[in-house]
This record gives sequence, C-alpha cells and structure tokens, in this order.
Amino acid sequence: MPVNLRGKNFLKLLDFSSQEIRYLLDLSREFKNMKRNGVPHRWLEGKNIVLLFEKTSTRTRCAFEVAGMDLGLGVTYLDPGSSQMGKKESIRDTARVLGRMYDGIEYRGFSQDLVQELADYAGVPVWNGLTDQFHPTQMLADLLTIEEKFGRLKGLNFTYFGDARNNMGNSLMVACAKMGLNFTACAPKELFPAEDLVQTARDIAKENGCTVTLTEDITQGASGADIIYTDIWVSMGEPDSVWETRIKLLSPYQVNSRIMDMAAPDAVFMHCLPSFHDTNTTIGAEIAEKFGIPEMEVTDEVFESKRSVVFDEAENRMHTIKAVIYATLC
Repeated sequence: MPVNLRGKNFLKLLDFSSQEIRYLLDLSREFKNMKRNGVPHRWLEGKNIVLLFEKTSTRTRCAFEVAGMDLGLGVTYLDPGSSQMGKKESIRDTARVLGRMYDGIEYRGFSQDLVQELADYAGVPVWNGLTDQFHPTQMLADLLTIEEKFGRLKGLNFTYFGDARNNMGNSLMVACAKMGLNFTACAPKELFPAEDLVQTARDIAKENGCTVTLTEDITQGASGADIIYTDIWVSMGEPDSVWETRIKLLSPYQVNSRIMDMAAPDAVFMHCLPSFHDTNTTIGAEIAEKFGIPEMEVTDEVFESKRSVVFDEAENRMHTIKAVIYATLC
C-alpha cells in the first residue's frame, strides 16, 4: 500500500508505522543524493513555514532552515522573545493565527502537550523539533546514519548509556522497537524510562522481532553492541543544582575506550550533540573546575575516534527533516 503522509503531524514516532518510517528514510536518502549531486529540488515554492523555538539549537534550526530553503520554502524563525505564545496569547489562538499564515509549523521547546495543542488547532502540519519527552526528527537522522554504516537496521544491537528517561532515551527505545533493533538502556535504575512507555515499546518490539532491555550492568549493556549511544547528563532547562547528583549517578556510565572495547568489533559511537567531551565550552570548563571532571558523558578519545559518526548524524538532520517537510506538505 502506498504511503501518504500529506497533512500529517510529526510529533512522535509512536504515531507512525514501521512502513511510514521506512518511507521517510528512503525519501531522506533520495534528498541526500540530490543535495550532494547538486540537483535542484525547489518543489515547494510558494509555501511558507514558521519555526517556533522556546529552546535554542544549532542543528535543529539550521537543518529546518536549509531544508526549507532547498525546497523553495519561505522560512520564518521566531525565538523565545519574538512571539506572544503562552504569554499574551494562548497556545490555541497562536496555532490558529499561524495556521492561517503558514503551511507548516515547527515547535522546539519543553512540553509535549504544547506541541500537541498546536497540532490540534493549527490546521496545518506541526513538526516536533524537540520536547522534554520526545525528539522524533533526531530519530530519523540516527536511523539513517545507522543504515548507512551497517546496510541494515533489523537485528542490530543498540545500547544507550545515560539518563534513559529523557527525550533521547524515550525516543531511541521507540525508534529501535519500530524498526527491529534490539534496544538496551544501560543506566542507574532511578533513570530508567517510565514503565508504561517501556511496556508499549516492548509490545511494538515483539511485533517486529526485537527486544527492549533495561540494565544497570555496564558489561551487559556494552557487550556485543553494534551501536553505543549517549547524550549529555543534564538537559536544557534543568536547574544547575542537578549537576552534582547526575555526575555521581552517571560517571560510571561514561562512554570510554573500555566500553567501546566490549562492543562489537565494528561498533560505532553516536551522540545527538552538543557534547561535553572536553573543556572547550563554557559549561564544560565550569563543570571541570567545580567537580574535577574534564570529560563527561563521553571521553574525547572516543568522540574523536574513527568509530564516532556524530557528524554524519548532524548532517543527516537536514536530509531527514527535508523528507518530513516534503512528505507532509506535498
């Protein structure tokens, strides 16, 4: 059956079938080939989109802007101080105003309920650029990157180290279950994903012949993994007061050469970025001075190694976001 996503919102991968995700990945690959071969594809000229950012970002903003311009779209960016959304104007009123002016709306911020409300009232496709619960555009980039490196998705062993109840832990678990990868969250028990989401992911995984595992055991998590993935230990918007507790909890789960040596011989390292793998950032330097830890979720040795595919992931944000925009607007 042909896939038709015209007019559909892109809020979380739970809303999409494996077939629909496969369609978006294949479309992403086509757009990537056209981009690299200099083939114009301004197929959406005359349409306009707006990007609503309550959380700042390098990759998400640039990916949406370049993808939109490559497709011939007009693109408006609104930072946290550039709209009245949620302040002087309700979310539903903002949605109805923007839906009259734009053909699609991207939201990046805190609340999954907020992006859902935008989608309920906008009347045009709404795309989730990140919330505290899910990060679906990053998932497509990650899946495309994995497939480029291994030639397949189904049957690969994927391990996520870190805070497994954040948007990345949640989303990666669902993405793997949908596409047939065996997912393991390796984390302290208090940072495991919510039980209801784990059960949902396990039900999906069973349908696709894969597994979902939660473990505190680092050796179990790393051994034989094809993909080792991690993320920063404190997410944007969390208070600085959580750093000390999070460092104590997650330091044993730092991705380093010992963990990579336990993984499969051809294993890759992945990270959604930004990363605190050195002290060349303001936060990295401050944390190093305060807590004596110059490398956090991943060592610089692993981050800069040949096994690291983090910048392939970053590029693929653009190609996969382009696919989502095109598929839902065309």
